[in-house]
Amino acid sequence: AKARLDAQGHLTVSSATTDIGTGTYTVMTQIAADAAGVSVEDVTFVLGDSSLPTAPLQGGSFTVSSVGSAVRQACQVLRTKVLEHARKVHPQVASAAREDIVFADGYLHAGSFRVALADIVASAPGAEFEVQIDAEPGARRQPFSTATHSAVFVEVQVDEDLGMIKVTRVVSAVAAGRVVNPKTARSQILGGVVWGIGMALHEEALTDHGLGRIVNHNLAEYHIPVNADCGDIDVLFVEEHDDVVNELGSKGVGEIGVVGVAAAVANAIYHATGKRVREFPITLDKVL
Repeated sequence: AKARLDAQGHLTVSSATTDIGTGTYTVMTQIAADAAGVSVEDVTFVLGDSSLPTAPLQGGSFTVSSVGSAVRQACQVLRTKVLEHARKVHPQVASAAREDIVFADGYLHAGSFRVALADIVASAPGAEFEVQIDAEPGARRQPFSTATHSAVFVEVQVDEDLGMIKVTRVVSAVAAGRVVNPKTARSQILGGVVWGIGMALHEEALTDHGLGRIVNHNLAEYHIPVNADCGDIDVLFVEEHDDVVNELGSKGVGEIGVVGVAAAVANAIYHATGKRVREFPITLDKVL
């Protein structure tokens, strides 16, 4: 990741990562603002171009932990550069103890003295500071399992005569380290739960082996869950402080949303009926 602070106090952070609707723009902006001590409004995150610092693919639920760690480190090094220059031009900063130095809301605070980061940068040669950082998984992770983990609880109702199944409630409890943006993370888990219900009860690709074709290859014929198929869905994030996985302490919440949902639906059906169905989707003919 690369971070640049200009004489207007605006922070631009860039990485060749992508945003496929998972909120990468949002969380990287939050991480950068927090690490650099500026407001979110003063941060621009640039992505999606191969000319930018190299980043891994968008997958495996590790964009926040990988790119986010690089963004955080770049902004911390940038902040150190700003502090070093401020010590040269402001005696109040030079004489302040390190524990009295605070970066917040676009200002450097040194005890009772404060100066805008924009003013510090404006007085520097070139009127900007720029840092590029390469972040890799730390060796301290090697002896540990660092994946996100969860527990899924499902309540179903099964019609005794017709075999119809209704998922009335799902609770997904997720431990993912530091959740940078609970709103977008919750949305990802909600989506995963819906697709887990689809996996359990609705979705099935049907192949015509004579023609070698998928016969239900559009959304008119391939069944997916709709609002009426989904009952109450509760998402809980279990507080988990993890200083091993990375400096950010954050894990991924992509795939974990769907993991376990279909199995929990199958277990709930077994609990309600005594019928153990071992093939998805669990349709009413299999229950009967």
